[in-house]
Amino acid sequence: MSRVPTIHQSFSWDGFVRTGIAPEALARGAAEIGYAGVDLAPPEFWPLIRDHGLRIVATNGHPLAPEGVNSREHFPAIEARIRDTLDQAVKWHIPYVLCFSGNRYGLDPDEAAHIAAENLARLAPAFESAGVTLVLELLNSKAAGRDYEADHTAWGVQVCKRLGSPRVRLLYDVFHMQIMEGDLIRTIREAHPHIAHYHTAGNPGRGDLDGEQEIHYPAVFRAIAATGHTGYIGHEFFPKHEPLVSLRAAFDLTQAALSSGE
Repeated sequence: MSRVPTIHQSFSWDGFVRTGIAPEALARGAAEIGYAGVDLAPPEFWPLIRDHGLRIVATNGHPLAPEGVNSREHFPAIEARIRDTLDQAVKWHIPYVLCFSGNRYGLDPDEAAHIAAENLARLAPAFESAGVTLVLELLNSKAAGRDYEADHTAWGVQVCKRLGSPRVRLLYDVFHMQIMEGDLIRTIREAHPHIAHYHTAGNPGRGDLDGEQEIHYPAVFRAIAATGHTGYIGHEFFPKHEPLVSLRAAFDLTQAALSSGE
């Protein structure tokens, strides 16, 4: 018997609007396909997105930069940005605010995790009170010029365990973690208590979730559903086709997997 999906789908704004599609056409088309929300849209588009019945699902708390939450020196400025973003998240009912580890700079990984947890502990009470989740994004460190600290799930889980806050968790980006560590399904099963949100893209190329890339997404989606996840899966890829065609294909693939007990 098929299961009724309890997971909603969203998509990352930039990868699709950069194709040249009009923002209004993108929002309207995504809503007609069945999307529930949008990730990482600039604030000037939030009213338009909301007018089409879509939720603003995630927004950046601070820019992705070499300096991040693993730095005592740079954290005060980052903290101020995140607190400002939290105010906007509350106002706009945004469930997830993203933060980034920063680069290693030769720091011992355990010490970096200690610093990150110490820093994020300053923010946890505010997020718990607001009912918003601060998500530390897992990214690959193979990109040129980026020695990103949170490039393996285990490091992010270590930070979360040190904190012990239900409102500081991870954004598990399937594309990035396929590049860095593979073993996606087992990792999702083991780490899911610390994962709040998911992003997708085809690897290699960060394109559509199609048969030309190496991740078997239906199995990944079923594994996510089996953990009891009831949040969002956000598609963060650069479409190979007309943007609404690619958006519909990703939506249908995901929905079929989530609806199937096979």
